[in-house]
Amino acid sequence: MRQRLLRFLELLEILAVTAIAVGVVAFIAQPFRVQGASMTPNFFSGDYVLVDKVSYHFRPLDRGEVIVFRNPENESEYFIKRVVGLPGKVVSISDGQVYIDGKLLKEGYLPAETESTGEADFILGPDEYFVMGDNRAQSRDSRSWGALTRDKVVGLVRLRFWPPDELGVFAY
Repeated sequence: MRQRLLRFLELLEILAVTAIAVGVVAFIAQPFRVQGASMTPNFFSGDYVLVDKVSYHFRPLDRGEVIVFRNPENESEYFIKRVVGLPGKVVSISDGQVYIDGKLLKEGYLPAETESTGEADFILGPDEYFVMGDNRAQSRDSRSWGALTRDKVVGLVRLRFWPPDELGVFAY
């Protein structure tokens, strides 16, 4: 009898831990694998990041934050990009440079020689963001498919946990 009770309690413990883990992934944080070279040199294909799925619901996204979102052209895919343009702003790309409301955007997270390819002018709506990969020459981003709506955002990249020698917390 005691043996059955112990097994039952063990089963309850396993179910409780599983329920907590599923709840965390569904509502709080989720690991994602970076695929492709669009975020090089800051993130590489094969890196694993932990995405905070909560905090952006309680505040606006900020320029420079790295987010994971559903691909606007295929919602079964996820992309990782950097927020460049915020709601209500004008984003222009000209002569390899990004401008926000006519002012040159300083992007300290990119190597100095980085050029943003393409020519564009976007006026962002009240719920729209302009996102770009850090590897501007090899990134399919808002320059290709336009503004990203907030409802496509999954969360903010908060931690890189793989590879171990690149472990780091991101507090923008």
